[in-house]
Amino acid sequence: MLKTIFKYDHNIGLFLVISLVALFAGCQTEDAKDQLLLEDGSIKPRVITTVSPITSIVDAIGGERITLKGIVPEGVNSHTFDPAPSTAIAFSNADIIFLNGLYLEEPALDMALKNKREESKIVLLGNRTLDKSKWVYDFSFPEEQGVPNPHLWTDPMLALEYALIVSAELSALDPLGETYYQSNYKTFEARILNLDSEIKIAVLSIPTSNRKLLTYHDSFPYFAKRYGLTVIAAVQPSDFTEPSAREVAQLIDQVRLEKVPAIFGSNVFPSPVMSQIAHETQISFIDNLRDDDLPGSHGDIGHSYLGLMVENVRTIVVALGGDAEGLQYVDTSPIFQGESQVIYP
Repeated sequence: MLKTIFKYDHNIGLFLVISLVALFAGCQTEDAKDQLLLEDGSIKPRVITTVSPITSIVDAIGGERITLKGIVPEGVNSHTFDPAPSTAIAFSNADIIFLNGLYLEEPALDMALKNKREESKIVLLGNRTLDKSKWVYDFSFPEEQGVPNPHLWTDPMLALEYALIVSAELSALDPLGETYYQSNYKTFEARILNLDSEIKIAVLSIPTSNRKLLTYHDSFPYFAKRYGLTVIAAVQPSDFTEPSAREVAQLIDQVRLEKVPAIFGSNVFPSPVMSQIAHETQISFIDNLRDDDLPGSHGDIGHSYLGLMVENVRTIVVALGGDAEGLQYVDTSPIFQGESQVIYP
């Protein structure tokens, strides 16, 4: 009896030893992959981001010199997204973590603070870009709740400020890559300035009386402010539920009063309320605006921040009666030569 038990334990012990060796080897392989040496002898910075527009911007600047992982899947509500427990490992391995901030990714920020290494840095891009005095409070983000509208990236010039911060932070982390990061930033800047110019031209083609936005998700106040549109309402309440029957009736009355030609839904937040408003007012309902969901799939030419903005602006301008032809000349292809190191979840 004892002999049998001893033999059984020995086999288990041998199995555990083999398993641990294999696991250790696997971890070593993963670490080696995550910490590849660059040609100049420096180690690739390991970077974590959250929503896909920010991931795309960081990818554009970091290029081949960084390993990059986004943690918020496209097509989910980034305001309420709660990272899986396994994400803690990614935070613990990261050299730098870029978040939007402005209270957008609180669960992710909390996890990052609890799991990052002491020397690793967390960068809140929105907080660094916009002074508190310029925070926007509106329909879904009322001032009394103290949480501003966080969607700064819908204004390309604010997104360019994000890129400038990313370039500076990566250069501080990886000084030998400073020239590379600055070069990518300059290319990104030229693309953004061209995009900004084409958006201005496109919006000016919209009849003045039509330059009004009613959206489901409240993502476009910074965009509207820059390009001279008025956001007349956002349908989604601040608690991300559906509006009440009374609120829907008020929205229908407002749409009739404003005489807007179209209202805009979100591909991330499908809502039957928008169809109801459009039906009652006999106007167009455009249901595919993208808040932070890049067009296409990773590897496609337009799967980028620039592609996101081009598609959104084209959708808005055409629906409001304008001409968006000039947007076809905005380059949405990769900023840098070589293979992207980004991983989208």
